[in-house]
Amino acid sequence: MLPLAPPDWTHAAAALAAALGCGLLIGVERERRKGQGPKRAFAGLRTFALVCVSGAAAALLPQPGLVPIGAAFVAALGVVAYARDRSDDPGVTTEVALLLTYVIGVVCVWQLPLAAALAAGLTALLAARERLHRFVNEWLRPAEIRDGIALAALVLVALPLMPDRPLWGPVLNPATLVQLLALLLAVQSLAHLCRRLLQARHAVAFSAFASGFVSSTATIATLGMSARQSGEEARLMAGGGLLSCVATLLQMLMVAAAVRPAWLSILWLPTLGAALLAVVWGAWLVRGAPVALGSTMGSSPHTEGPGAAQGDRMFSLWGATAIAALLAGIQVLVHALDLWLGEAGMLAGTLLAALLDLHSALAAVFASSGPPAGGVPWAVMLALGVHALSKSVTAALSGGVRYATWLVPGLLAHTAVCMALLVALR
Repeated sequence: MLPLAPPDWTHAAAALAAALGCGLLIGVERERRKGQGPKRAFAGLRTFALVCVSGAAAALLPQPGLVPIGAAFVAALGVVAYARDRSDDPGVTTEVALLLTYVIGVVCVWQLPLAAALAAGLTALLAARERLHRFVNEWLRPAEIRDGIALAALVLVALPLMPDRPLWGPVLNPATLVQLLALLLAVQSLAHLCRRLLQARHAVAFSAFASGFVSSTATIATLGMSARQSGEEARLMAGGGLLSCVATLLQMLMVAAAVRPAWLSILWLPTLGAALLAVVWGAWLVRGAPVALGSTMGSSPHTEGPGAAQGDRMFSLWGATAIAALLAGIQVLVHALDLWLGEAGMLAGTLLAALLDLHSALAAVFASSGPPAGGVPWAVMLALGVHALSKSVTAALSGGVRYATWLVPGLLAHTAVCMALLVALR
């Protein structure tokens, strides 16, 4: 066997030292769980350190078959150890971790940062055993597990299989529509988990915020009906309705990023400025609102009344699918009007779409054209203004005068800020 060239000795020393460190890091955690007596685990601090160094040495030596032979030896060692395990709760965690430690040693020779990240991640995963078990067995609910599996299948299986090309002009891109659907479901899932971690008044804010990602208009209407039934809670419900508008603004950025990222350069600052105003105004309404004893304000608008049995669900798949279908349909409508009547047709289609859903209208605008070069995005401003007026009318009809009095000023103010910034920055 030829000796390593002088320049390779530095690399070899660094790889072996890193492998030793990675093996010791993982071995420390395993040593604490090794136990004592005849039922103790077979691998601890020294074993993991030696296995990791062995992987690095096998990768350094100029023998092509040495790395797979070493991996086979470590795997066989794990099989023998598992067969001889006499503990009350046998598992293969240590055996699999030992094989991965060998692989980490090999990776130390090729990509040192990657090996360090793998070692740190493996150690953290092993150390979090009790917390992970409690999270899965005690905290998660069956419906949440099913929803999580469905979301993972959508993102990891369905999304990569979608063709990434529009079917008609710039619209009806299957990959874009599935991305929007996955984004809606992911945001709903995160908001659902936040609601479970919070209680009382703060849950109202997060419930409304989460509902805003599905439909801010529907959330305002639902909260308005609750405010009409209990007049003393009009301010609290108005604060929740205004916070749902924050979700609308953030989702506008998400739609732009998914449909045509070029729009982000002119939308991000006006959107975030308006969202900040809505957050401050909505938080002020929620904090200052009286909450009656025994109130059920902590419940989500999506889980009140007959729908309470669905409270364990992280998202509404059919609701998100309907929104994605609405997006596609209105994109087709606006594009058809654009082809028929030109810019006037696109503005007319945007106006009609914004009465129902802001994101579908904006998605159609984003898909039909890029941002204006140095001009004012009138189609976006038109959609924002019409949608704000639509929400104001919805608030007055559903919640009455008191609810609309608390909600509409903040609703119109943050919309005006967004529109003013769009004009000022162009």
